[in-house]
Amino acid sequence: MRIIKLDAIDSTNDYLKQLSKESDLENYTIVMANQQTKGKGQMGAKWLSEIGKNLTMSILVNQFPASHTNIFDLNIATALAVTTVLKNSGVPNVFVKWPNDIMADSKKVAGILIENSLKSDGSFTAVVGIGLNLNQVDFEFLPQASSLQCITGKTYDLEEIAVYLRNSLVENLQMLDKKSDLLWEEYHNSIYKLKSPSAFEDKVGQRFMGIIQRVARDGKLHVLLEDDSTAHYEVKEIKMLF
Repeated sequence: MRIIKLDAIDSTNDYLKQLSKESDLENYTIVMANQQTKGKGQMGAKWLSEIGKNLTMSILVNQFPASHTNIFDLNIATALAVTTVLKNSGVPNVFVKWPNDIMADSKKVAGILIENSLKSDGSFTAVVGIGLNLNQVDFEFLPQASSLQCITGKTYDLEEIAVYLRNSLVENLQMLDKKSDLLWEEYHNSIYKLKSPSAFEDKVGQRFMGIIQRVARDGKLHVLLEDDSTAHYEVKEIKMLF
């Protein structure tokens, strides 16, 4: 297993994407950085992190057969890899806030950004970016965020957690062919505020209330609205408010 450690980089995802174009990298290569100056999140959001305190990493998933699974299954496998590592690290009340935020005690502790490149043979190469708050304790300007150390009082080794995440992701990906239903069941059981009234905002800034019913295989969020109709939303069409 190859681990590339960087002192500072604009984005581990961008670095790994470019490196994979220039050389034949080992599958599940990890890139991790002490400082990420232009970290990205869903819908263009920035991922900010104290230098050396948190895990900012990307994992290469090379030549994944899209014909064997739905592309959103990779999101499921990644989200559950993170929740598994957190739960086994003693973190309570861990949930997935659709589509790719990880919550603990109702605060964000991790975010995921997956960037896919489809190939002509029906496979795709993905760069799986994970930002995980590990040892940062100052969130004065991020009141909706927390870290594992804030929650458990423990100090975590960044590389050890990175390898644990990688191994957990590989295990989930190996389950997709024959046991994808089990992963989906676990994912649904982990959805933040499932079946509970929640506030949302659409892409034009309109706010509304709804109740999450489920996430479909194509990744769309099914929300029961106040008029008793059910709406289906793509990833970039709405966001759940805290």
